[in-house]
Amino acid sequence: MEINPETILDAFAAMPAWEILAVVFGIAYVLLAAKESLWAWFFAFFGTLIYTILFWDGALLSSALLNFYYMIMAVYGFVLWRGGKDSNENLAITSWSLSKNITVIIFGVIISLVVGYLSATYTPAKFAYLDGFVMIFSVIATWMLANKILENWIFWVVIDAAAVVLYWKSGYHATIVLFMFYIVLALYGYFTWRKAFSEYRS
Repeated sequence: MEINPETILDAFAAMPAWEILAVVFGIAYVLLAAKESLWAWFFAFFGTLIYTILFWDGALLSSALLNFYYMIMAVYGFVLWRGGKDSNENLAITSWSLSKNITVIIFGVIISLVVGYLSATYTPAKFAYLDGFVMIFSVIATWMLANKILENWIFWVVIDAAAVVLYWKSGYHATIVLFMFYIVLALYGYFTWRKAFSEYRS
């Protein structure tokens, strides 16, 4: 699959207006989440709502269901970060131990292999194992972000890198560029949260 600036620009030009809006909302969501802004979940909800409708209309059922999950997590994250109507305390950033992170990774890999096997065996899905990995770890990392687990951003770096490979193999040129940008945003989110986490502990 040849990738050059012309094909990338053509891919962006072919994006419908609703998809462009969803991308803008997605970028705003990550930037605001890195700043621990409650507004992050507003953009997350409406961005994933658009993607849910687009993917459902395009018969990409797994992607539609994943984005529907993101919508639910946007509400969940909003409630957690808001801390309740009568609470003045914000949800604090926490960090998992190495052993807990490894346990979660092993669990995620096992589930990803199962999902990949089922997809490869019973559906015409392409790149089933890689797609399963991206989906399962996206579910895990979204829950971690909602609960302000510091390491969620490291998970997202790996997930987004895997997604770049997946979309490169699938020929989604514009999406490759976007997910490379998401990798940078995830690194920004990690260092921003790590600084805030150090301040919380001091």
